[in-house]
Amino acid sequence: MKAELEDFNKGIEAFEISRAEEVELFRLKYLSKKGELNDLFEKFKLVPLNVKKEMGQLLNLIKQKAENKWQEAKAEFDIKTNEIKISEIDSSLPSELSYTGSRHPLKIIENEVIEIFNKLGFVYSEGPEIEDDWHNFSALNFPANHPARDMQDTFFINGDIALRTHTSSVQVRLMEKGKPPIRAIMPGRVYRNEAISARANCFFHQVEGIYIDKRVSFADLKQTLFYFINELFGKDVKIRFRPSYFPFTEPSAEMDISCLLCSGKGCNVCKHTGWLEILGCGMIDPNVLASNKIDAEEYSGFAFGMGIERIAMLKFDIKDLRTYFNNDIRFLSQFESL
Repeated sequence: MKAELEDFNKGIEAFEISRAEEVELFRLKYLSKKGELNDLFEKFKLVPLNVKKEMGQLLNLIKQKAENKWQEAKAEFDIKTNEIKISEIDSSLPSELSYTGSRHPLKIIENEVIEIFNKLGFVYSEGPEIEDDWHNFSALNFPANHPARDMQDTFFINGDIALRTHTSSVQVRLMEKGKPPIRAIMPGRVYRNEAISARANCFFHQVEGIYIDKRVSFADLKQTLFYFINELFGKDVKIRFRPSYFPFTEPSAEMDISCLLCSGKGCNVCKHTGWLEILGCGMIDPNVLASNKIDAEEYSGFAFGMGIERIAMLKFDIKDLRTYFNNDIRFLSQFESL
């Protein structure tokens, strides 16, 4: 076997590697599983014990020599290949187009709403999405077993702990912590157990607002919302208020705007009425003020709330609410410049 090892060693030394392709040929011939070195290791198993140590040392030296030659040649031609690739780059060619990200349409509308109300002195406020019964219902004039609770299809977690059904719970926390005057808006995600469709989802986004001070009237509420709608949709949009009911406001109203899609003439979207509901509002019920230790004889206030999805549907002419949450890059890329 010693003669075979010497011939193998001479073959390694004599093998010339002058091209990149020959690096792989060398590996296949000597170092692969079917290569000559592997055959020698199989024969080594049959070597007599008295010469096994000597032959084993020699075999390992030859193996190391073959691997070193292959690694050195591989490194040399890898460097040359990289140099060739670099030299082939034409720096005068234009770079690849890079695509910038875009804001989500709901975030675009939320930021716009916040900016408008900031001009009127409303500060931004937020609160937890998991709430207790007091902050989500009781402090807002929802007595236990009151039918008004059925208006909210609630996701209960444990006992009186639930996912908030509106951001009105943030209003309660503001009234608990601070003394009037209070002027704030509270955007956020809310949850209701509703069937998912083109017009509804089990979670959506709201922006609510509250203003409490001395001698606040319904006229203040109307002028605030008139300004907001004119800033958001333009001064050509018509506005009307309709009496409504909410447990935490009295009197209560719903605010409609003339349909933006048909200019108030009537279409399928507005159900041929020419009007679209945009938000709910009203004067804060004295019971709500009293529950939060605010003197209803000295202070009054108003509150309002709107769905961001509804406004975005009107602004961007989006027909299906589910589109917001599909993460379809074709849809989101439309808002790249906004």
